[in-house]
Amino acid sequence: MNMPLEISDLRKRYQGASVEAVKGVSFDVKPGEIFGLLGPNGAGKTTIISSITTLEKPTSGSVKVFGVEVSKDPMFTKRQIGVVHQEVITSGFFDVEEILNFHSGYYGLRKNTERIHFLLEKLALYDHRKKKVKQLSGGMKRRLMIAKALVHNPKLLLLDEPTAGVDIRLREDLWKFVQELRNDGVSVLLTTHYLEEAEQLCDRVGIINLGSVVTVGNTREIVNQYTHKKVRINLTKPIGIHSPLLIENVGNDYVFVIPQNKPLGELIAETKIPTTLIRDVQIEEGDLEAAFLKLVSKKAETQGSVL
Repeated sequence: MNMPLEISDLRKRYQGASVEAVKGVSFDVKPGEIFGLLGPNGAGKTTIISSITTLEKPTSGSVKVFGVEVSKDPMFTKRQIGVVHQEVITSGFFDVEEILNFHSGYYGLRKNTERIHFLLEKLALYDHRKKKVKQLSGGMKRRLMIAKALVHNPKLLLLDEPTAGVDIRLREDLWKFVQELRNDGVSVLLTTHYLEEAEQLCDRVGIINLGSVVTVGNTREIVNQYTHKKVRINLTKPIGIHSPLLIENVGNDYVFVIPQNKPLGELIAETKIPTTLIRDVQIEEGDLEAAFLKLVSKKAETQGSVL
């Protein structure tokens, strides 16, 4: 089975630029997974998406959608993918249903009413289908963009900051729908600055910075590898504890930083804390944001030392 997306040693240097925007990036998106492409502003995410959608021609490297090089058969690529761009782009003088009918026509779908009404229902736009686009709220316009991206039933969905500027309820509705799409076999490439969302949604993530891949892997495994957890133990009375894992002691509170895979019982045994003195234990797990900041900072420091 061909991968929905395979990117190999992708490079892009813009004319007149002194540095490459994308420097040998490689990753893939597997069938039926949500893959998060994460990085700070200017990391190269938009250039990568533009290369996938054929808007940008790579300087070198390979981009394949379902086994086909996008530069060799761009029409095949466009039929297989749906794209939700970061900027809201709509035609304000047509109504919602007209827009989706027009968009269906781009793919040769002349009778697509069933699919259109399905999407309108799923995205809570059905009651607004006769409204002009210029009458819609910002959140409804964002939903319309997602409907446009899905109107031809693509098997690979590219979401470039799809929830930027939308309210919490809409964000939750959109992610629920994205998970339903994944369960139906649609593969999703997501870029977002909401790292909590990425941690909850993405099966795997790729973190890029300064045009290069920092790491690619299972989301939970990356969190476990690059973060620690904080353990706060409250005792009934203060005792002397000498441990390199102890980072803070105020009164009866003792705060430790330990590896993610270290059991609490092992910490208590090593520090010789009598269990009879333990009043309360609070554990703060590491998260994707902490791992992201650590990896991006490390990459920036390395790049700086080379320059």
